[in-house]
Amino acid sequence: MTSKERLLTTFSHEQPDRVCVDFGSTHVTGIHASVVSKLRRVLVGGDGFRVKIVEPYQMLGEIDGELAEAMGIDVVGVMLPKTMFGFVNEDWKPFTLFDGTEVLVPGQFNVTEAPSGGWYIYPEGDTSVPPSGHMPKDGFYFDALCRQGPLDDSKLDPADNLEEFGPLGDDELQQLAAVARRAADGDKGAILSVPGSGFGDIALVPAMWLKHPKGIRDVEEWYVSTVLRKDYVQEVFQRQCETALGNLGRLIAALGDNVQAAFTTGTDFGTQSGLFLSVESYRELYKPLHRTVNDFIHEHSSWKVFIHSCGAVAQLIPEFIDAGFDILNPVQCSCVGMEPEGLKSEFGEDLVFWGGGVDTQKTFPFGSPPEVYDQVRRRIDILGARGGFVFNTIHNIQANTPIENIEAMLRAVRDSGE
Repeated sequence: MTSKERLLTTFSHEQPDRVCVDFGSTHVTGIHASVVSKLRRVLVGGDGFRVKIVEPYQMLGEIDGELAEAMGIDVVGVMLPKTMFGFVNEDWKPFTLFDGTEVLVPGQFNVTEAPSGGWYIYPEGDTSVPPSGHMPKDGFYFDALCRQGPLDDSKLDPADNLEEFGPLGDDELQQLAAVARRAADGDKGAILSVPGSGFGDIALVPAMWLKHPKGIRDVEEWYVSTVLRKDYVQEVFQRQCETALGNLGRLIAALGDNVQAAFTTGTDFGTQSGLFLSVESYRELYKPLHRTVNDFIHEHSSWKVFIHSCGAVAQLIPEFIDAGFDILNPVQCSCVGMEPEGLKSEFGEDLVFWGGGVDTQKTFPFGSPPEVYDQVRRRIDILGARGGFVFNTIHNIQANTPIENIEAMLRAVRDSGE
């Protein structure tokens, strides 16, 4: 099977020749740059190779073609080259991480030393405006900085929380179409990260890419507003949805069958032990919009729709299915009610599970290679039975994950196909 055939067979809930594999096709299925650097030296060679940091908020590294081949990756990501800090992945320059990893960063990746230690990073690389992110000294990731001023409810305007959402430019559309064509030419599967369709994604609320964000931009204030300013939030979502549908129409026309899946939302609804919100609140605030977007995609394309939500979301899975989602990620099996056997038994006919291949909180970083190998084999046996499983870890592979454990994971994936 080609990689594209393997992905489509998986989507049809049929057994492919081996499990379909994804690393790096989205910003929630990637690998920290320091780990990519070490892994590439082991699997490909080339001690002088510098990995490109393609998503600086989470410091995700690019998985180049040689490494993707060595890892058996089947899926290519189709996403805009602009980062979470508002600059484009271009004009690469050398940079050294706190742990000594030598990487390449975009030309507008500009940092200054923070008074408390670590680095400040700036929207669009503009150091003349307040920083929008901070990485602690010897840290591995940037945290968003709150830049919201005092709120005056009498002056709140939903348009202030919509300034980042707008029609795609022709050049952006052409960029995405070109990536999708290259994936098709290489017989790879492809997933599109749809711009602007993630309603209330808390990672996006602070708008680290905007120099002077307006509206409700504080994380706590946003969560409060979903209850106390519900009309405001619903107005933001409704207008955002209208823009997203317009963009989707153009994207479907431009990308067509060169893409097989669409990542539309990364809003987290779960904690380790339960939900962030009630089922009733999901039905009222999010589900109608999800259904509108998903129905549009299904009506106008052959794409499957991918939802990312961390945590214990088992109670919401029937709602996700009813809203038209086809794929669930990251499948956080360590959370309450998210045991893989139960998920596959109850929802395996309706959902493709994308992730869940190994526990990135405990087993992967702290277990032994044999423990990693055994868990990966069990997860593939359970979630991959009768198809419907794209192998990935539970969310991104984090910094300091032992290379020996990653090798054990890849060996388990290969052995499962024999």
